[in-house]
Amino acid sequence: MDERLRFVARLLDGEKMAPLCREFGISRKTGYKIFDRYQDSGLEGLTDRSRRPYRQANQLPMQVEKVIVRLKKEKPHWGAPKIRERLRRRYPDLRVPAISTVHSILDRHGLVQRRRRRRYKAQGTALSKARRPNELWCADYKGEFMLADHRYCYPLTISDFSSRYLLACDALSTTKEKYAFGIFERAFKDFGLPNAIRTDNGVPFASPHSLFGLSKLSVWWLRLGIEIERIKPGHPEQNGRHERMHLTLKKEATQPAAQNFLQQQAKFDDFIDEYNQERPHQALGMKFPAEVYNPSTRPYRGLEKLEYPFHDKTITVTQCGRLCLGSRKINLSSVLAGQNVGIKEVEDKIWLVSFMHYDLGFFDHEAARLEPAKNPFGAKVLPMSPV
Repeated sequence: MDERLRFVARLLDGEKMAPLCREFGISRKTGYKIFDRYQDSGLEGLTDRSRRPYRQANQLPMQVEKVIVRLKKEKPHWGAPKIRERLRRRYPDLRVPAISTVHSILDRHGLVQRRRRRRYKAQGTALSKARRPNELWCADYKGEFMLADHRYCYPLTISDFSSRYLLACDALSTTKEKYAFGIFERAFKDFGLPNAIRTDNGVPFASPHSLFGLSKLSVWWLRLGIEIERIKPGHPEQNGRHERMHLTLKKEATQPAAQNFLQQQAKFDDFIDEYNQERPHQALGMKFPAEVYNPSTRPYRGLEKLEYPFHDKTITVTQCGRLCLGSRKINLSSVLAGQNVGIKEVEDKIWLVSFMHYDLGFFDHEAARLEPAKNPFGAKVLPMSPV
């Protein structure tokens, strides 16, 4: 207010509007507005005015709000759509508010029962016992180590469970998933597709903050028809064959570490050749892994378009991980961005969301919030399991 008062006083002393506005760092439009308020209301016109909007979008007359609350108490198990319809029929001359407004009023009065959202907690999945090559691959990052040039190396390794064949060992500078995509795509092109891949619950194989712990990498595997297996947190012995290979890798290819990434990759390439072609394995009857392993009969051909002929609608998930159904936006998961999902109305205004043949959860028209279904990945027993 003091600044406005000085501004007006100098105008009254005869100074020009344009140079004075430049000095105070305001536009001439603002300057004239301040001066007009002073002329209309005097010093009171220079005080700060409330920025509260003249009209609030969902502000209803108190009498209408009380009627909505009373109708809800009469029918405590009815949701906003039915309460709104009852209001419209009982008071035909009344301008009926939107369903979202009715829901907001009920929520404000504590008349909406909120279901507690279940947070995903990694627990592992059912584990199979593969007996033939490519029924199960294992993947992990061997613990990071420092190269001679003081950069850290994160080796990504992939092996076949039954034959112990080492499919890939790549020296990476990070565990970011965009680099893992390239390694797995090359392995799929060279060796075909496995039935399942077993990993731990770390990034990029899983994501602790997404739906069911899915990651973009694991979603891609599912699209390719590859089942995902995850060991229990804190139980590396469930991926024991792969971890034992890491011990050999550490001794023979990382001590000492190479000067840079190129030289370290050359050491890994030599290790792969020796491990697969020259090193006898006791569990294989002293055979080499290359004598047991055969490439998969499932070639890699990329992704086919997802369609849902038995659902009501097919919706593409937005880049921010939402489903757009009319004016409603339902948060799903950013790891499914760009993927097609199917939705089906299973009850009145209750929709089921499915990805491939997995049911992800439900949402309703009132809350427009996904409630996860039972984890479709946690309890699934794979076909090749003897269980």
